[in-house]
Amino acid sequence: MSTGTMPPPGGGTGTGGGAAVTRGPLRGAGTLPEGAGAPARARRRRWVWLFLLGWLAQVAVRVWLASGQTMPIAIPDEAGYLFAARVMTGGADADLSYGTVYRGGYPLLLMPAYWLADDPVTVYRCALVINALVSAAMLPLAYLLLRALRVRPRWSYVFGHVTALLPGVVFYSEFVLTDAVLPVVLLGWLLLVHAWLKAPYTKGERPSRRVALYGVGASLLVAFAYTSHTRGAIFLVVHGALLAVAVACRWRHWRGAALAALVAGAGTAAGTVLNHSLLPHLYPDGDNNLGGNLARRLTTSGGLGWTLSLGTGQVWYQCVATGGLAAVGLAAVGFAAARRGTPGRLRALALAILAIVAGIAFATSGALPDEYRVGNYVYGRYLACVTPILFAVGVAVLLRASRRTLLSAVAAAVAVTVLAASVVRWYAGDRLARYTFTRYDFPETSFLTWDWSSFRLWDATLAGLVLLGLAVLTTLTRRRWGPLVLAGLLATVALAMSYTATDRIARPSVRSTTAYTDIRGSADLEHTRSIALDWNVPWTVRLSHYYWAWWGDGSLFNARWTKPPQDVDMVVLHWPKRVPPEASWPHGAPDGWKVVDSRRSPEGDWVAFVNCSALGAGPGGPSFHGPCGDR
Repeated sequence: MSTGTMPPPGGGTGTGGGAAVTRGPLRGAGTLPEGAGAPARARRRRWVWLFLLGWLAQVAVRVWLASGQTMPIAIPDEAGYLFAARVMTGGADADLSYGTVYRGGYPLLLMPAYWLADDPVTVYRCALVINALVSAAMLPLAYLLLRALRVRPRWSYVFGHVTALLPGVVFYSEFVLTDAVLPVVLLGWLLLVHAWLKAPYTKGERPSRRVALYGVGASLLVAFAYTSHTRGAIFLVVHGALLAVAVACRWRHWRGAALAALVAGAGTAAGTVLNHSLLPHLYPDGDNNLGGNLARRLTTSGGLGWTLSLGTGQVWYQCVATGGLAAVGLAAVGFAAARRGTPGRLRALALAILAIVAGIAFATSGALPDEYRVGNYVYGRYLACVTPILFAVGVAVLLRASRRTLLSAVAAAVAVTVLAASVVRWYAGDRLARYTFTRYDFPETSFLTWDWSSFRLWDATLAGLVLLGLAVLTTLTRRRWGPLVLAGLLATVALAMSYTATDRIARPSVRSTTAYTDIRGSADLEHTRSIALDWNVPWTVRLSHYYWAWWGDGSLFNARWTKPPQDVDMVVLHWPKRVPPEASWPHGAPDGWKVVDSRRSPEGDWVAFVNCSALGAGPGGPSFHGPCGDR
């Protein structure tokens, strides 16, 4: 076994995966199938084509599923990243004051969408194509991880596809969210830091250029993650700890670690400057201070109870959503970290993975405000970036571990899942039924329970464990095609989850949100250079108006205490019940202001006024028909 390569739990080398077992030393990404008779160059070319075509197939799946998406519905997250990218390309501001701060790293990837298109829908769809191109890179990365786990090349390729099809990887790529790219970033970091740690080292020897590039690449990825999302802070801390341990244990020369640390520090500093530059454009009046929430939760007994319970709920979700495979992987990683005979480099990597899981689960839970929704207590998106890693480790256990070791790992996975479910039930109680159920929060468990209107904890737990049982039975048959049947089962379930989530969650939300907010047919949004939104309009509607008014600077005011501004082109006001739209403007609209549209909807009621004199001022002004007359 190569230094730093993850073994199955208990160090087993049995044939639980039949043909999937690999007993030889770790091979590189270009490893060829045994017994191949073609020349080496032709075989390498064949693998290159396999990965290219596989990557294109993964891109196609994502683009197909996202084909119905035309506007942000995961609000405010999607809107925050879109507006950040818009500002970075010289576009209009949008006032997101008192909301969560959305960082600028991920929007850097979205900037080409703004260079290629000039209307909101086309920009949005271009962003989803960018997501698909990046997210599909999970295939080669998962292959490399499975090879590092000593799974044979052919099965590493097959299960690399399965890993890339996980709903936590595919479904979130249908939205403008960091979750579309963070799984790829984290797995890329893990592979690079693994290669950096395991490279041979002799005291006094200068590190090779390739090893130095491994460390630099890993540092750049964690800096990007930090610049993209607060979860990246967990990655950065763990990365720094690994660099320090590598020097202290003399696994790497201090110069190589110093270079990696310098790159991580410089990248983090540059990201911090970028993020601070966005604040006056998007948060002129401040944000919602999630850091303050975390500090309070970690310093009070009630806050600690909230944090630990909600974090456990996140772990439960990953266990169930992957049919128990992530739970098996988590048990294997925990065993590798605790076993006395585990090599030091491997133990460090196992502890790093556990620290990332715990750090994300508990830090995000501690910072989360109480929104009176079921998703407060069980939520899958925050840990979705780690799920492919745990899933791949679980697959390797099924394919490689001895029967005894496999059953032990499965028993541990079942215990973890049931215990986590018990903690969720104990802490949340009847709030799981009373609080708001948001379908978007439960793409996998809704499929498992076939219920998109309520959350069913124990039904989802049972369904996930039944899937795990089927996977184990498939593995224990020890037949030649057992791994292929297992891959078919897991891929079918993953694709069904993503398709039903798209069909029952994403597309209906797009249709309804468009119907509630799209005013392109009644207002000349292209010439609307500024739009002011009433704070009393629900924030989902406010941000959608910012999206449609793509060319206009957005600002906020509170109509209860402040007169609507008149130095803008459009004002959107809250529409009180039982009054005509014109009466929504306090004390009546000034001369030149006319109602251009109004909607009553489940999301909130609003009226849009346009400043006719501003929109039509001067020769060459815009021509349109509507409440302002013919121009």
